[in-house]
Parts: sequence; C-alpha cells; structure tokens
Amino acid sequence: MNSTFIALASAGSIFSGALIGLGLQRLLPVHHLSKETQDIVKLSAGTIATLTALVLGLLVSSAKSSFDTMNKGVVQGSVKVILLDHALARYGPETKSVREQLKRAVATAIETIWPTDKTGASGLTAFERAKGMELVQERLSELTPQNNAQRHALARAQQILADLIQTRWLLIEQEQNQLPFHLLLILVFWLSLLFVSFGLFAPSNLTALTVLFLGACAISAAIFLVLDLDRPLEGFIKISSNPMRDALSHLNQ
Repeated sequence: MNSTFIALASAGSIFSGALIGLGLQRLLPVHHLSKETQDIVKLSAGTIATLTALVLGLLVSSAKSSFDTMNKGVVQGSVKVILLDHALARYGPETKSVREQLKRAVATAIETIWPTDKTGASGLTAFERAKGMELVQERLSELTPQNNAQRHALARAQQILADLIQTRWLLIEQEQNQLPFHLLLILVFWLSLLFVSFGLFAPSNLTALTVLFLGACAISAAIFLVLDLDRPLEGFIKISSNPMRDALSHLNQ
C-alpha cells in the first residue's frame, strides 16, 4: 500500500464527510436540526470519536513497536557483523577471502536497502534475493581447522553467521506484516461519519471549512504515520543505516 496515496485519499474522504454534513444542513427541515437532535448527534459522535481515537492510538503504538523492533534487529545485526569479522581474524590469514566476501555482502546490503540513487524499485525485494551471507557460509564450510584455537574460532564464526542469517530473514518477514486494509477502511468510515456530524451543525463560512479541512489533514497525517512506520525498511520514515555503515568501516581492520 502506498502510504502517501492512502493518506491523501483518507483526507479527501474525511473532508467529504464534512461537506456532506454541510449539504444535509441545507436540505433537512428545520425540526431535524433542533436542540434535541443536536444532543443525540453529539452523543453518537462522541461514541464514534472515542472508538476512532482508541483504534488509531493502538495502531500508532503497534506501528512504533514494529519500527523499534526492526531498528533493534539492524543494530544487533551490525554488532554481529563486527563480531563475525573478529572471529574470522582470530582464525588466521586463511580467512582473508571470507572476510572480503563478508565486507562485500554488507556493502551490498547497505546499498540495497539504503540506495544512494533512488530508482523507485523495492530494496526489500533485492535484499531478500541477495545471497551474500550464504556465500560466506559456503566459504566457512570449506575451511579445515588445524588446531583447537582455529576450531573454536570457526565454531564461533559459524554460530554468529547463523544468527546473522536468521536476523536477516526475521527482518524480511517482519516487513511483510502490513496493516489490514479492511481495518483501515472501517477507520476512515468512522472518521467520515464523525465529520458528517461536525458539518451538520457547523456554520457555512470559510473559517469553519478551513478548520474542518485542517482536522481531516491532521487525522490523515496520523494514518500516514501508521502506514509508514509499518514499513521501516521501505517507507519515508526509514531505519537509519548508520549502524551498518559503522560496522562496514570496522571490517578487515
């Protein structure tokens, strides 16, 4: 789902609700807009507002939690890359080609997820298809340790590499979890109804229209935030590449 398009469509739908309310205000007979009717509408609008606030708050919290989990995974992966390089260095000069392959794999992953040139293609898809770490794993399996120190270093490197590959796939699969579209539709429907009630008793002047429009935009910005935080490797609000770039600078030293 394109978060910008959905946020704009949501703003249009919600503000359209306000315009519908203003239109109904002119069409309905006067007795339908009595004080008693206003009280009923306000009571219903309050219930809808409470529901939408609760759902939207939970969605923002869930999206932020997902973003933090992904960010933590990237930081932990960066630390494991450095530890893997250190373990290979302790093994001896025989791992020089493996360490070079590790550095290439990390550099490729950085350029894939955080490209210098924006191509519009999905970096996550390319990251999923990358086989850099699997090549490192193959190179490790070709090593033949000659003493206990090398056996220990190789076992340590293999364990760290297995954790790295697992972390990579966890990040990929976590990115697949997206906000259910039907839940979003229901939320926008509730918000549109809420703005219908606002427009029904709002004065027909530019100030009221501006306030209703800004309110619709503010709520749509929250929807955009939820959708974008839910895609931390591809969205506008993206996880920082600094931990991985810092890890890259420590490799082969």
